[in-house]
Amino acid sequence: MLRSTFSAVLCAVALSACASPVTTPRLTIAGRDTKFPQPTIPFAPRTYSVPRLTSPPVIDGKLDDDAWTHATWTEMYVDIRGPGHADPRFSTRGKMAWDDTYFYFAAELEEPHLWATYTERDSIIFHENDWEIFIDPDGDTHGYFELEINVLNTVWDLFLVKPYRDGGPALHEWDAPGLLHAVHANGTVNDGSDTDRGWTIEVAWPWKSLTAAAGTACPPAPGDRWRVNFSRVQWRVQPTGDGYVKSIDARTGKTFPEDNWVWSSQGLVAMHYPERWGIVEFAPDDAPRPLPLLTHEDAVRTAFFDFYYRQRTFQMRHGRWARELQEIGGGPLVMGSRWQSMETGWEAIAPIDDTYDLVIREDGKIRRVTRK
Repeated sequence: MLRSTFSAVLCAVALSACASPVTTPRLTIAGRDTKFPQPTIPFAPRTYSVPRLTSPPVIDGKLDDDAWTHATWTEMYVDIRGPGHADPRFSTRGKMAWDDTYFYFAAELEEPHLWATYTERDSIIFHENDWEIFIDPDGDTHGYFELEINVLNTVWDLFLVKPYRDGGPALHEWDAPGLLHAVHANGTVNDGSDTDRGWTIEVAWPWKSLTAAAGTACPPAPGDRWRVNFSRVQWRVQPTGDGYVKSIDARTGKTFPEDNWVWSSQGLVAMHYPERWGIVEFAPDDAPRPLPLLTHEDAVRTAFFDFYYRQRTFQMRHGRWARELQEIGGGPLVMGSRWQSMETGWEAIAPIDDTYDLVIREDGKIRRVTRK
């Protein structure tokens, strides 16, 4: 369920578009059909209330601690592209919790063929089966964190200055100091002679490793909201005499492409669109709570990113940002919003309440600005 303000703003966007049609200039230059990759489904993020624990779980990968009984399971993961695509072949779900020291994560993955070979930290883990965490504490889409882990408990932790679409870079050498992680295999790893049941994961991510680049309080205050998503990369494999190999598609002679299953659908095959991640709200205690609702600010963000995608498409086609709104089919269409085009970029601004505005710029960074 969404707040009425969220639906109202989106309706206002649609009505404004119909009421004030604009004609985009006809162009005959090369590349006019180029389009910036963008989501194909409406923004409908999953949400989660993160319980605050009084007693931490033991990080052994088994998920059998009493602490986890206070956290609800997430919905089952779906195809990264969202509705209209095949359901994942194997089930995946997770939990979250927090205390003054750690942000806790748990996952349960159904898996008949436990397979992994990477044992060195910061290997490119997703070239094999893995589970991944993405965290954007302040929700500005810049300065966010990623963790990948395989069934051998090998991790790749990295920090993204910006999404790859906006120039990155990804800092592979970054490590999360104090990170705790463990895996429990319900089967035999790299043994193609049997059928396994799956694996479970526990991660305790220390707030102190996030503080420097979080852009917000770490640990958070009760009621704070962060952007979070989870991904599972799954390859088709077949058993061999001493393990597994990736399966070959007879039609192409190449390995099958990997499957990408996520908690909150992205709308395209790309995890590095942080504005599409789920929303988690930190609860003040471990009592059961309803899922967080979307807000007016979430609706404004959605409209702003539609504007950002259109600007990016225009820039790809013409080598510059649009100087007139008519060039991209109109503005953000948020009541009270304004925008300005500059020589090297653009900026759009919209009021959220009497105390602050929401601002987005050409590289997709979106932030709150307190009014003076």
